[in-house]
Amino acid sequence: MTDESQTNYFVMNMPKLELHLHLEGAIPLTALMQLISKYGYTEDKLLTLEDLEAKFEYHDFNHFINVWKWKNQFLKEYEDFELISDAVAADLVSQNIRYAEIFFSPSDFNKWNLKPALIAESIRKGFDRHAGLITIFLITDLVRDFGPENGLSVLNQIVECRDLGILGIGIGGTEPAYPPELFEDVYRTARKMGFRLTAHAGEAAGAESILGAINILKVDRIGHGTRAYESDDLLNTLVKRQIPLEMCPISNVRTGVVDSLSNHPIQRYKELGIPISVNSDDPKMFNTSLKNEFLELIRTFQMKKDDIYQLQENAIQSAWCDSSLKKMLSNELLNYFEQNKFSHED
Repeated sequence: MTDESQTNYFVMNMPKLELHLHLEGAIPLTALMQLISKYGYTEDKLLTLEDLEAKFEYHDFNHFINVWKWKNQFLKEYEDFELISDAVAADLVSQNIRYAEIFFSPSDFNKWNLKPALIAESIRKGFDRHAGLITIFLITDLVRDFGPENGLSVLNQIVECRDLGILGIGIGGTEPAYPPELFEDVYRTARKMGFRLTAHAGEAAGAESILGAINILKVDRIGHGTRAYESDDLLNTLVKRQIPLEMCPISNVRTGVVDSLSNHPIQRYKELGIPISVNSDDPKMFNTSLKNEFLELIRTFQMKKDDIYQLQENAIQSAWCDSSLKKMLSNELLNYFEQNKFSHED
């Protein structure tokens, strides 16, 4: 077995975690094609998987947001969410992803009069078909573009169905136009309700957005945090307070946040001691996977066995599950690394 195939095998079979994964961006293309066919969309004469793959190529972050909205028009009924959650969970299981915290964005479907609680219920039905193979929790993305009043409305609805495995909230969407400060009351309320807190920051906006998420929203984790390098004081804060970054390297390249993976700051942040995890964000829209994320990091930064182990352990310790599940995941990870050889190592 060559070094490359050995590395591929090692990463494929490694027990993995996702902390920053959007349900609507992780829909396998075959499942999305089912929905496109269901609703009879013909405007683009979008007939093949190849056509769909070509649709998911972006000029910049705003173009990506527009394609995101285009895709979501095919999620119109509760049964559609059960279909995609079943397909997404099956895909994660096939990658040996053992644990995932997955964003869902109910506000994107206000136009169809779909209720957040019933969307969450349908999603859970799909996930439950894979019970025992993967543990999946939900994070409600309040989507900053809909504003703080909508955020509070969604929050007050999802708190009634948190037993469906909803652990926390976040805000994605158009970061520069909707800074963290707008959502201070929303996050204060969510904190009082007992939800965990994250926010997309430092992706399409700079270090000031990350600082706002930390100081104003008082988040537990930062989604992306890519542009933290713009402020040395911020980097020092992230290190000193050990604030986890949910990093999504390939996503940042695809949307133009960084111009190449070799220029991505993930290696620098790792060396500084910031607790970063590796995630795939919207994998089916970026033609990636968690396996691919790790393989590309290994190739680009010559990461070693200890590096990959630390990134995975960071994810476990940054997860919002209880300590017993963390211990189980940590033991499984350690056993795997002790029993399996990594190319160029040992």
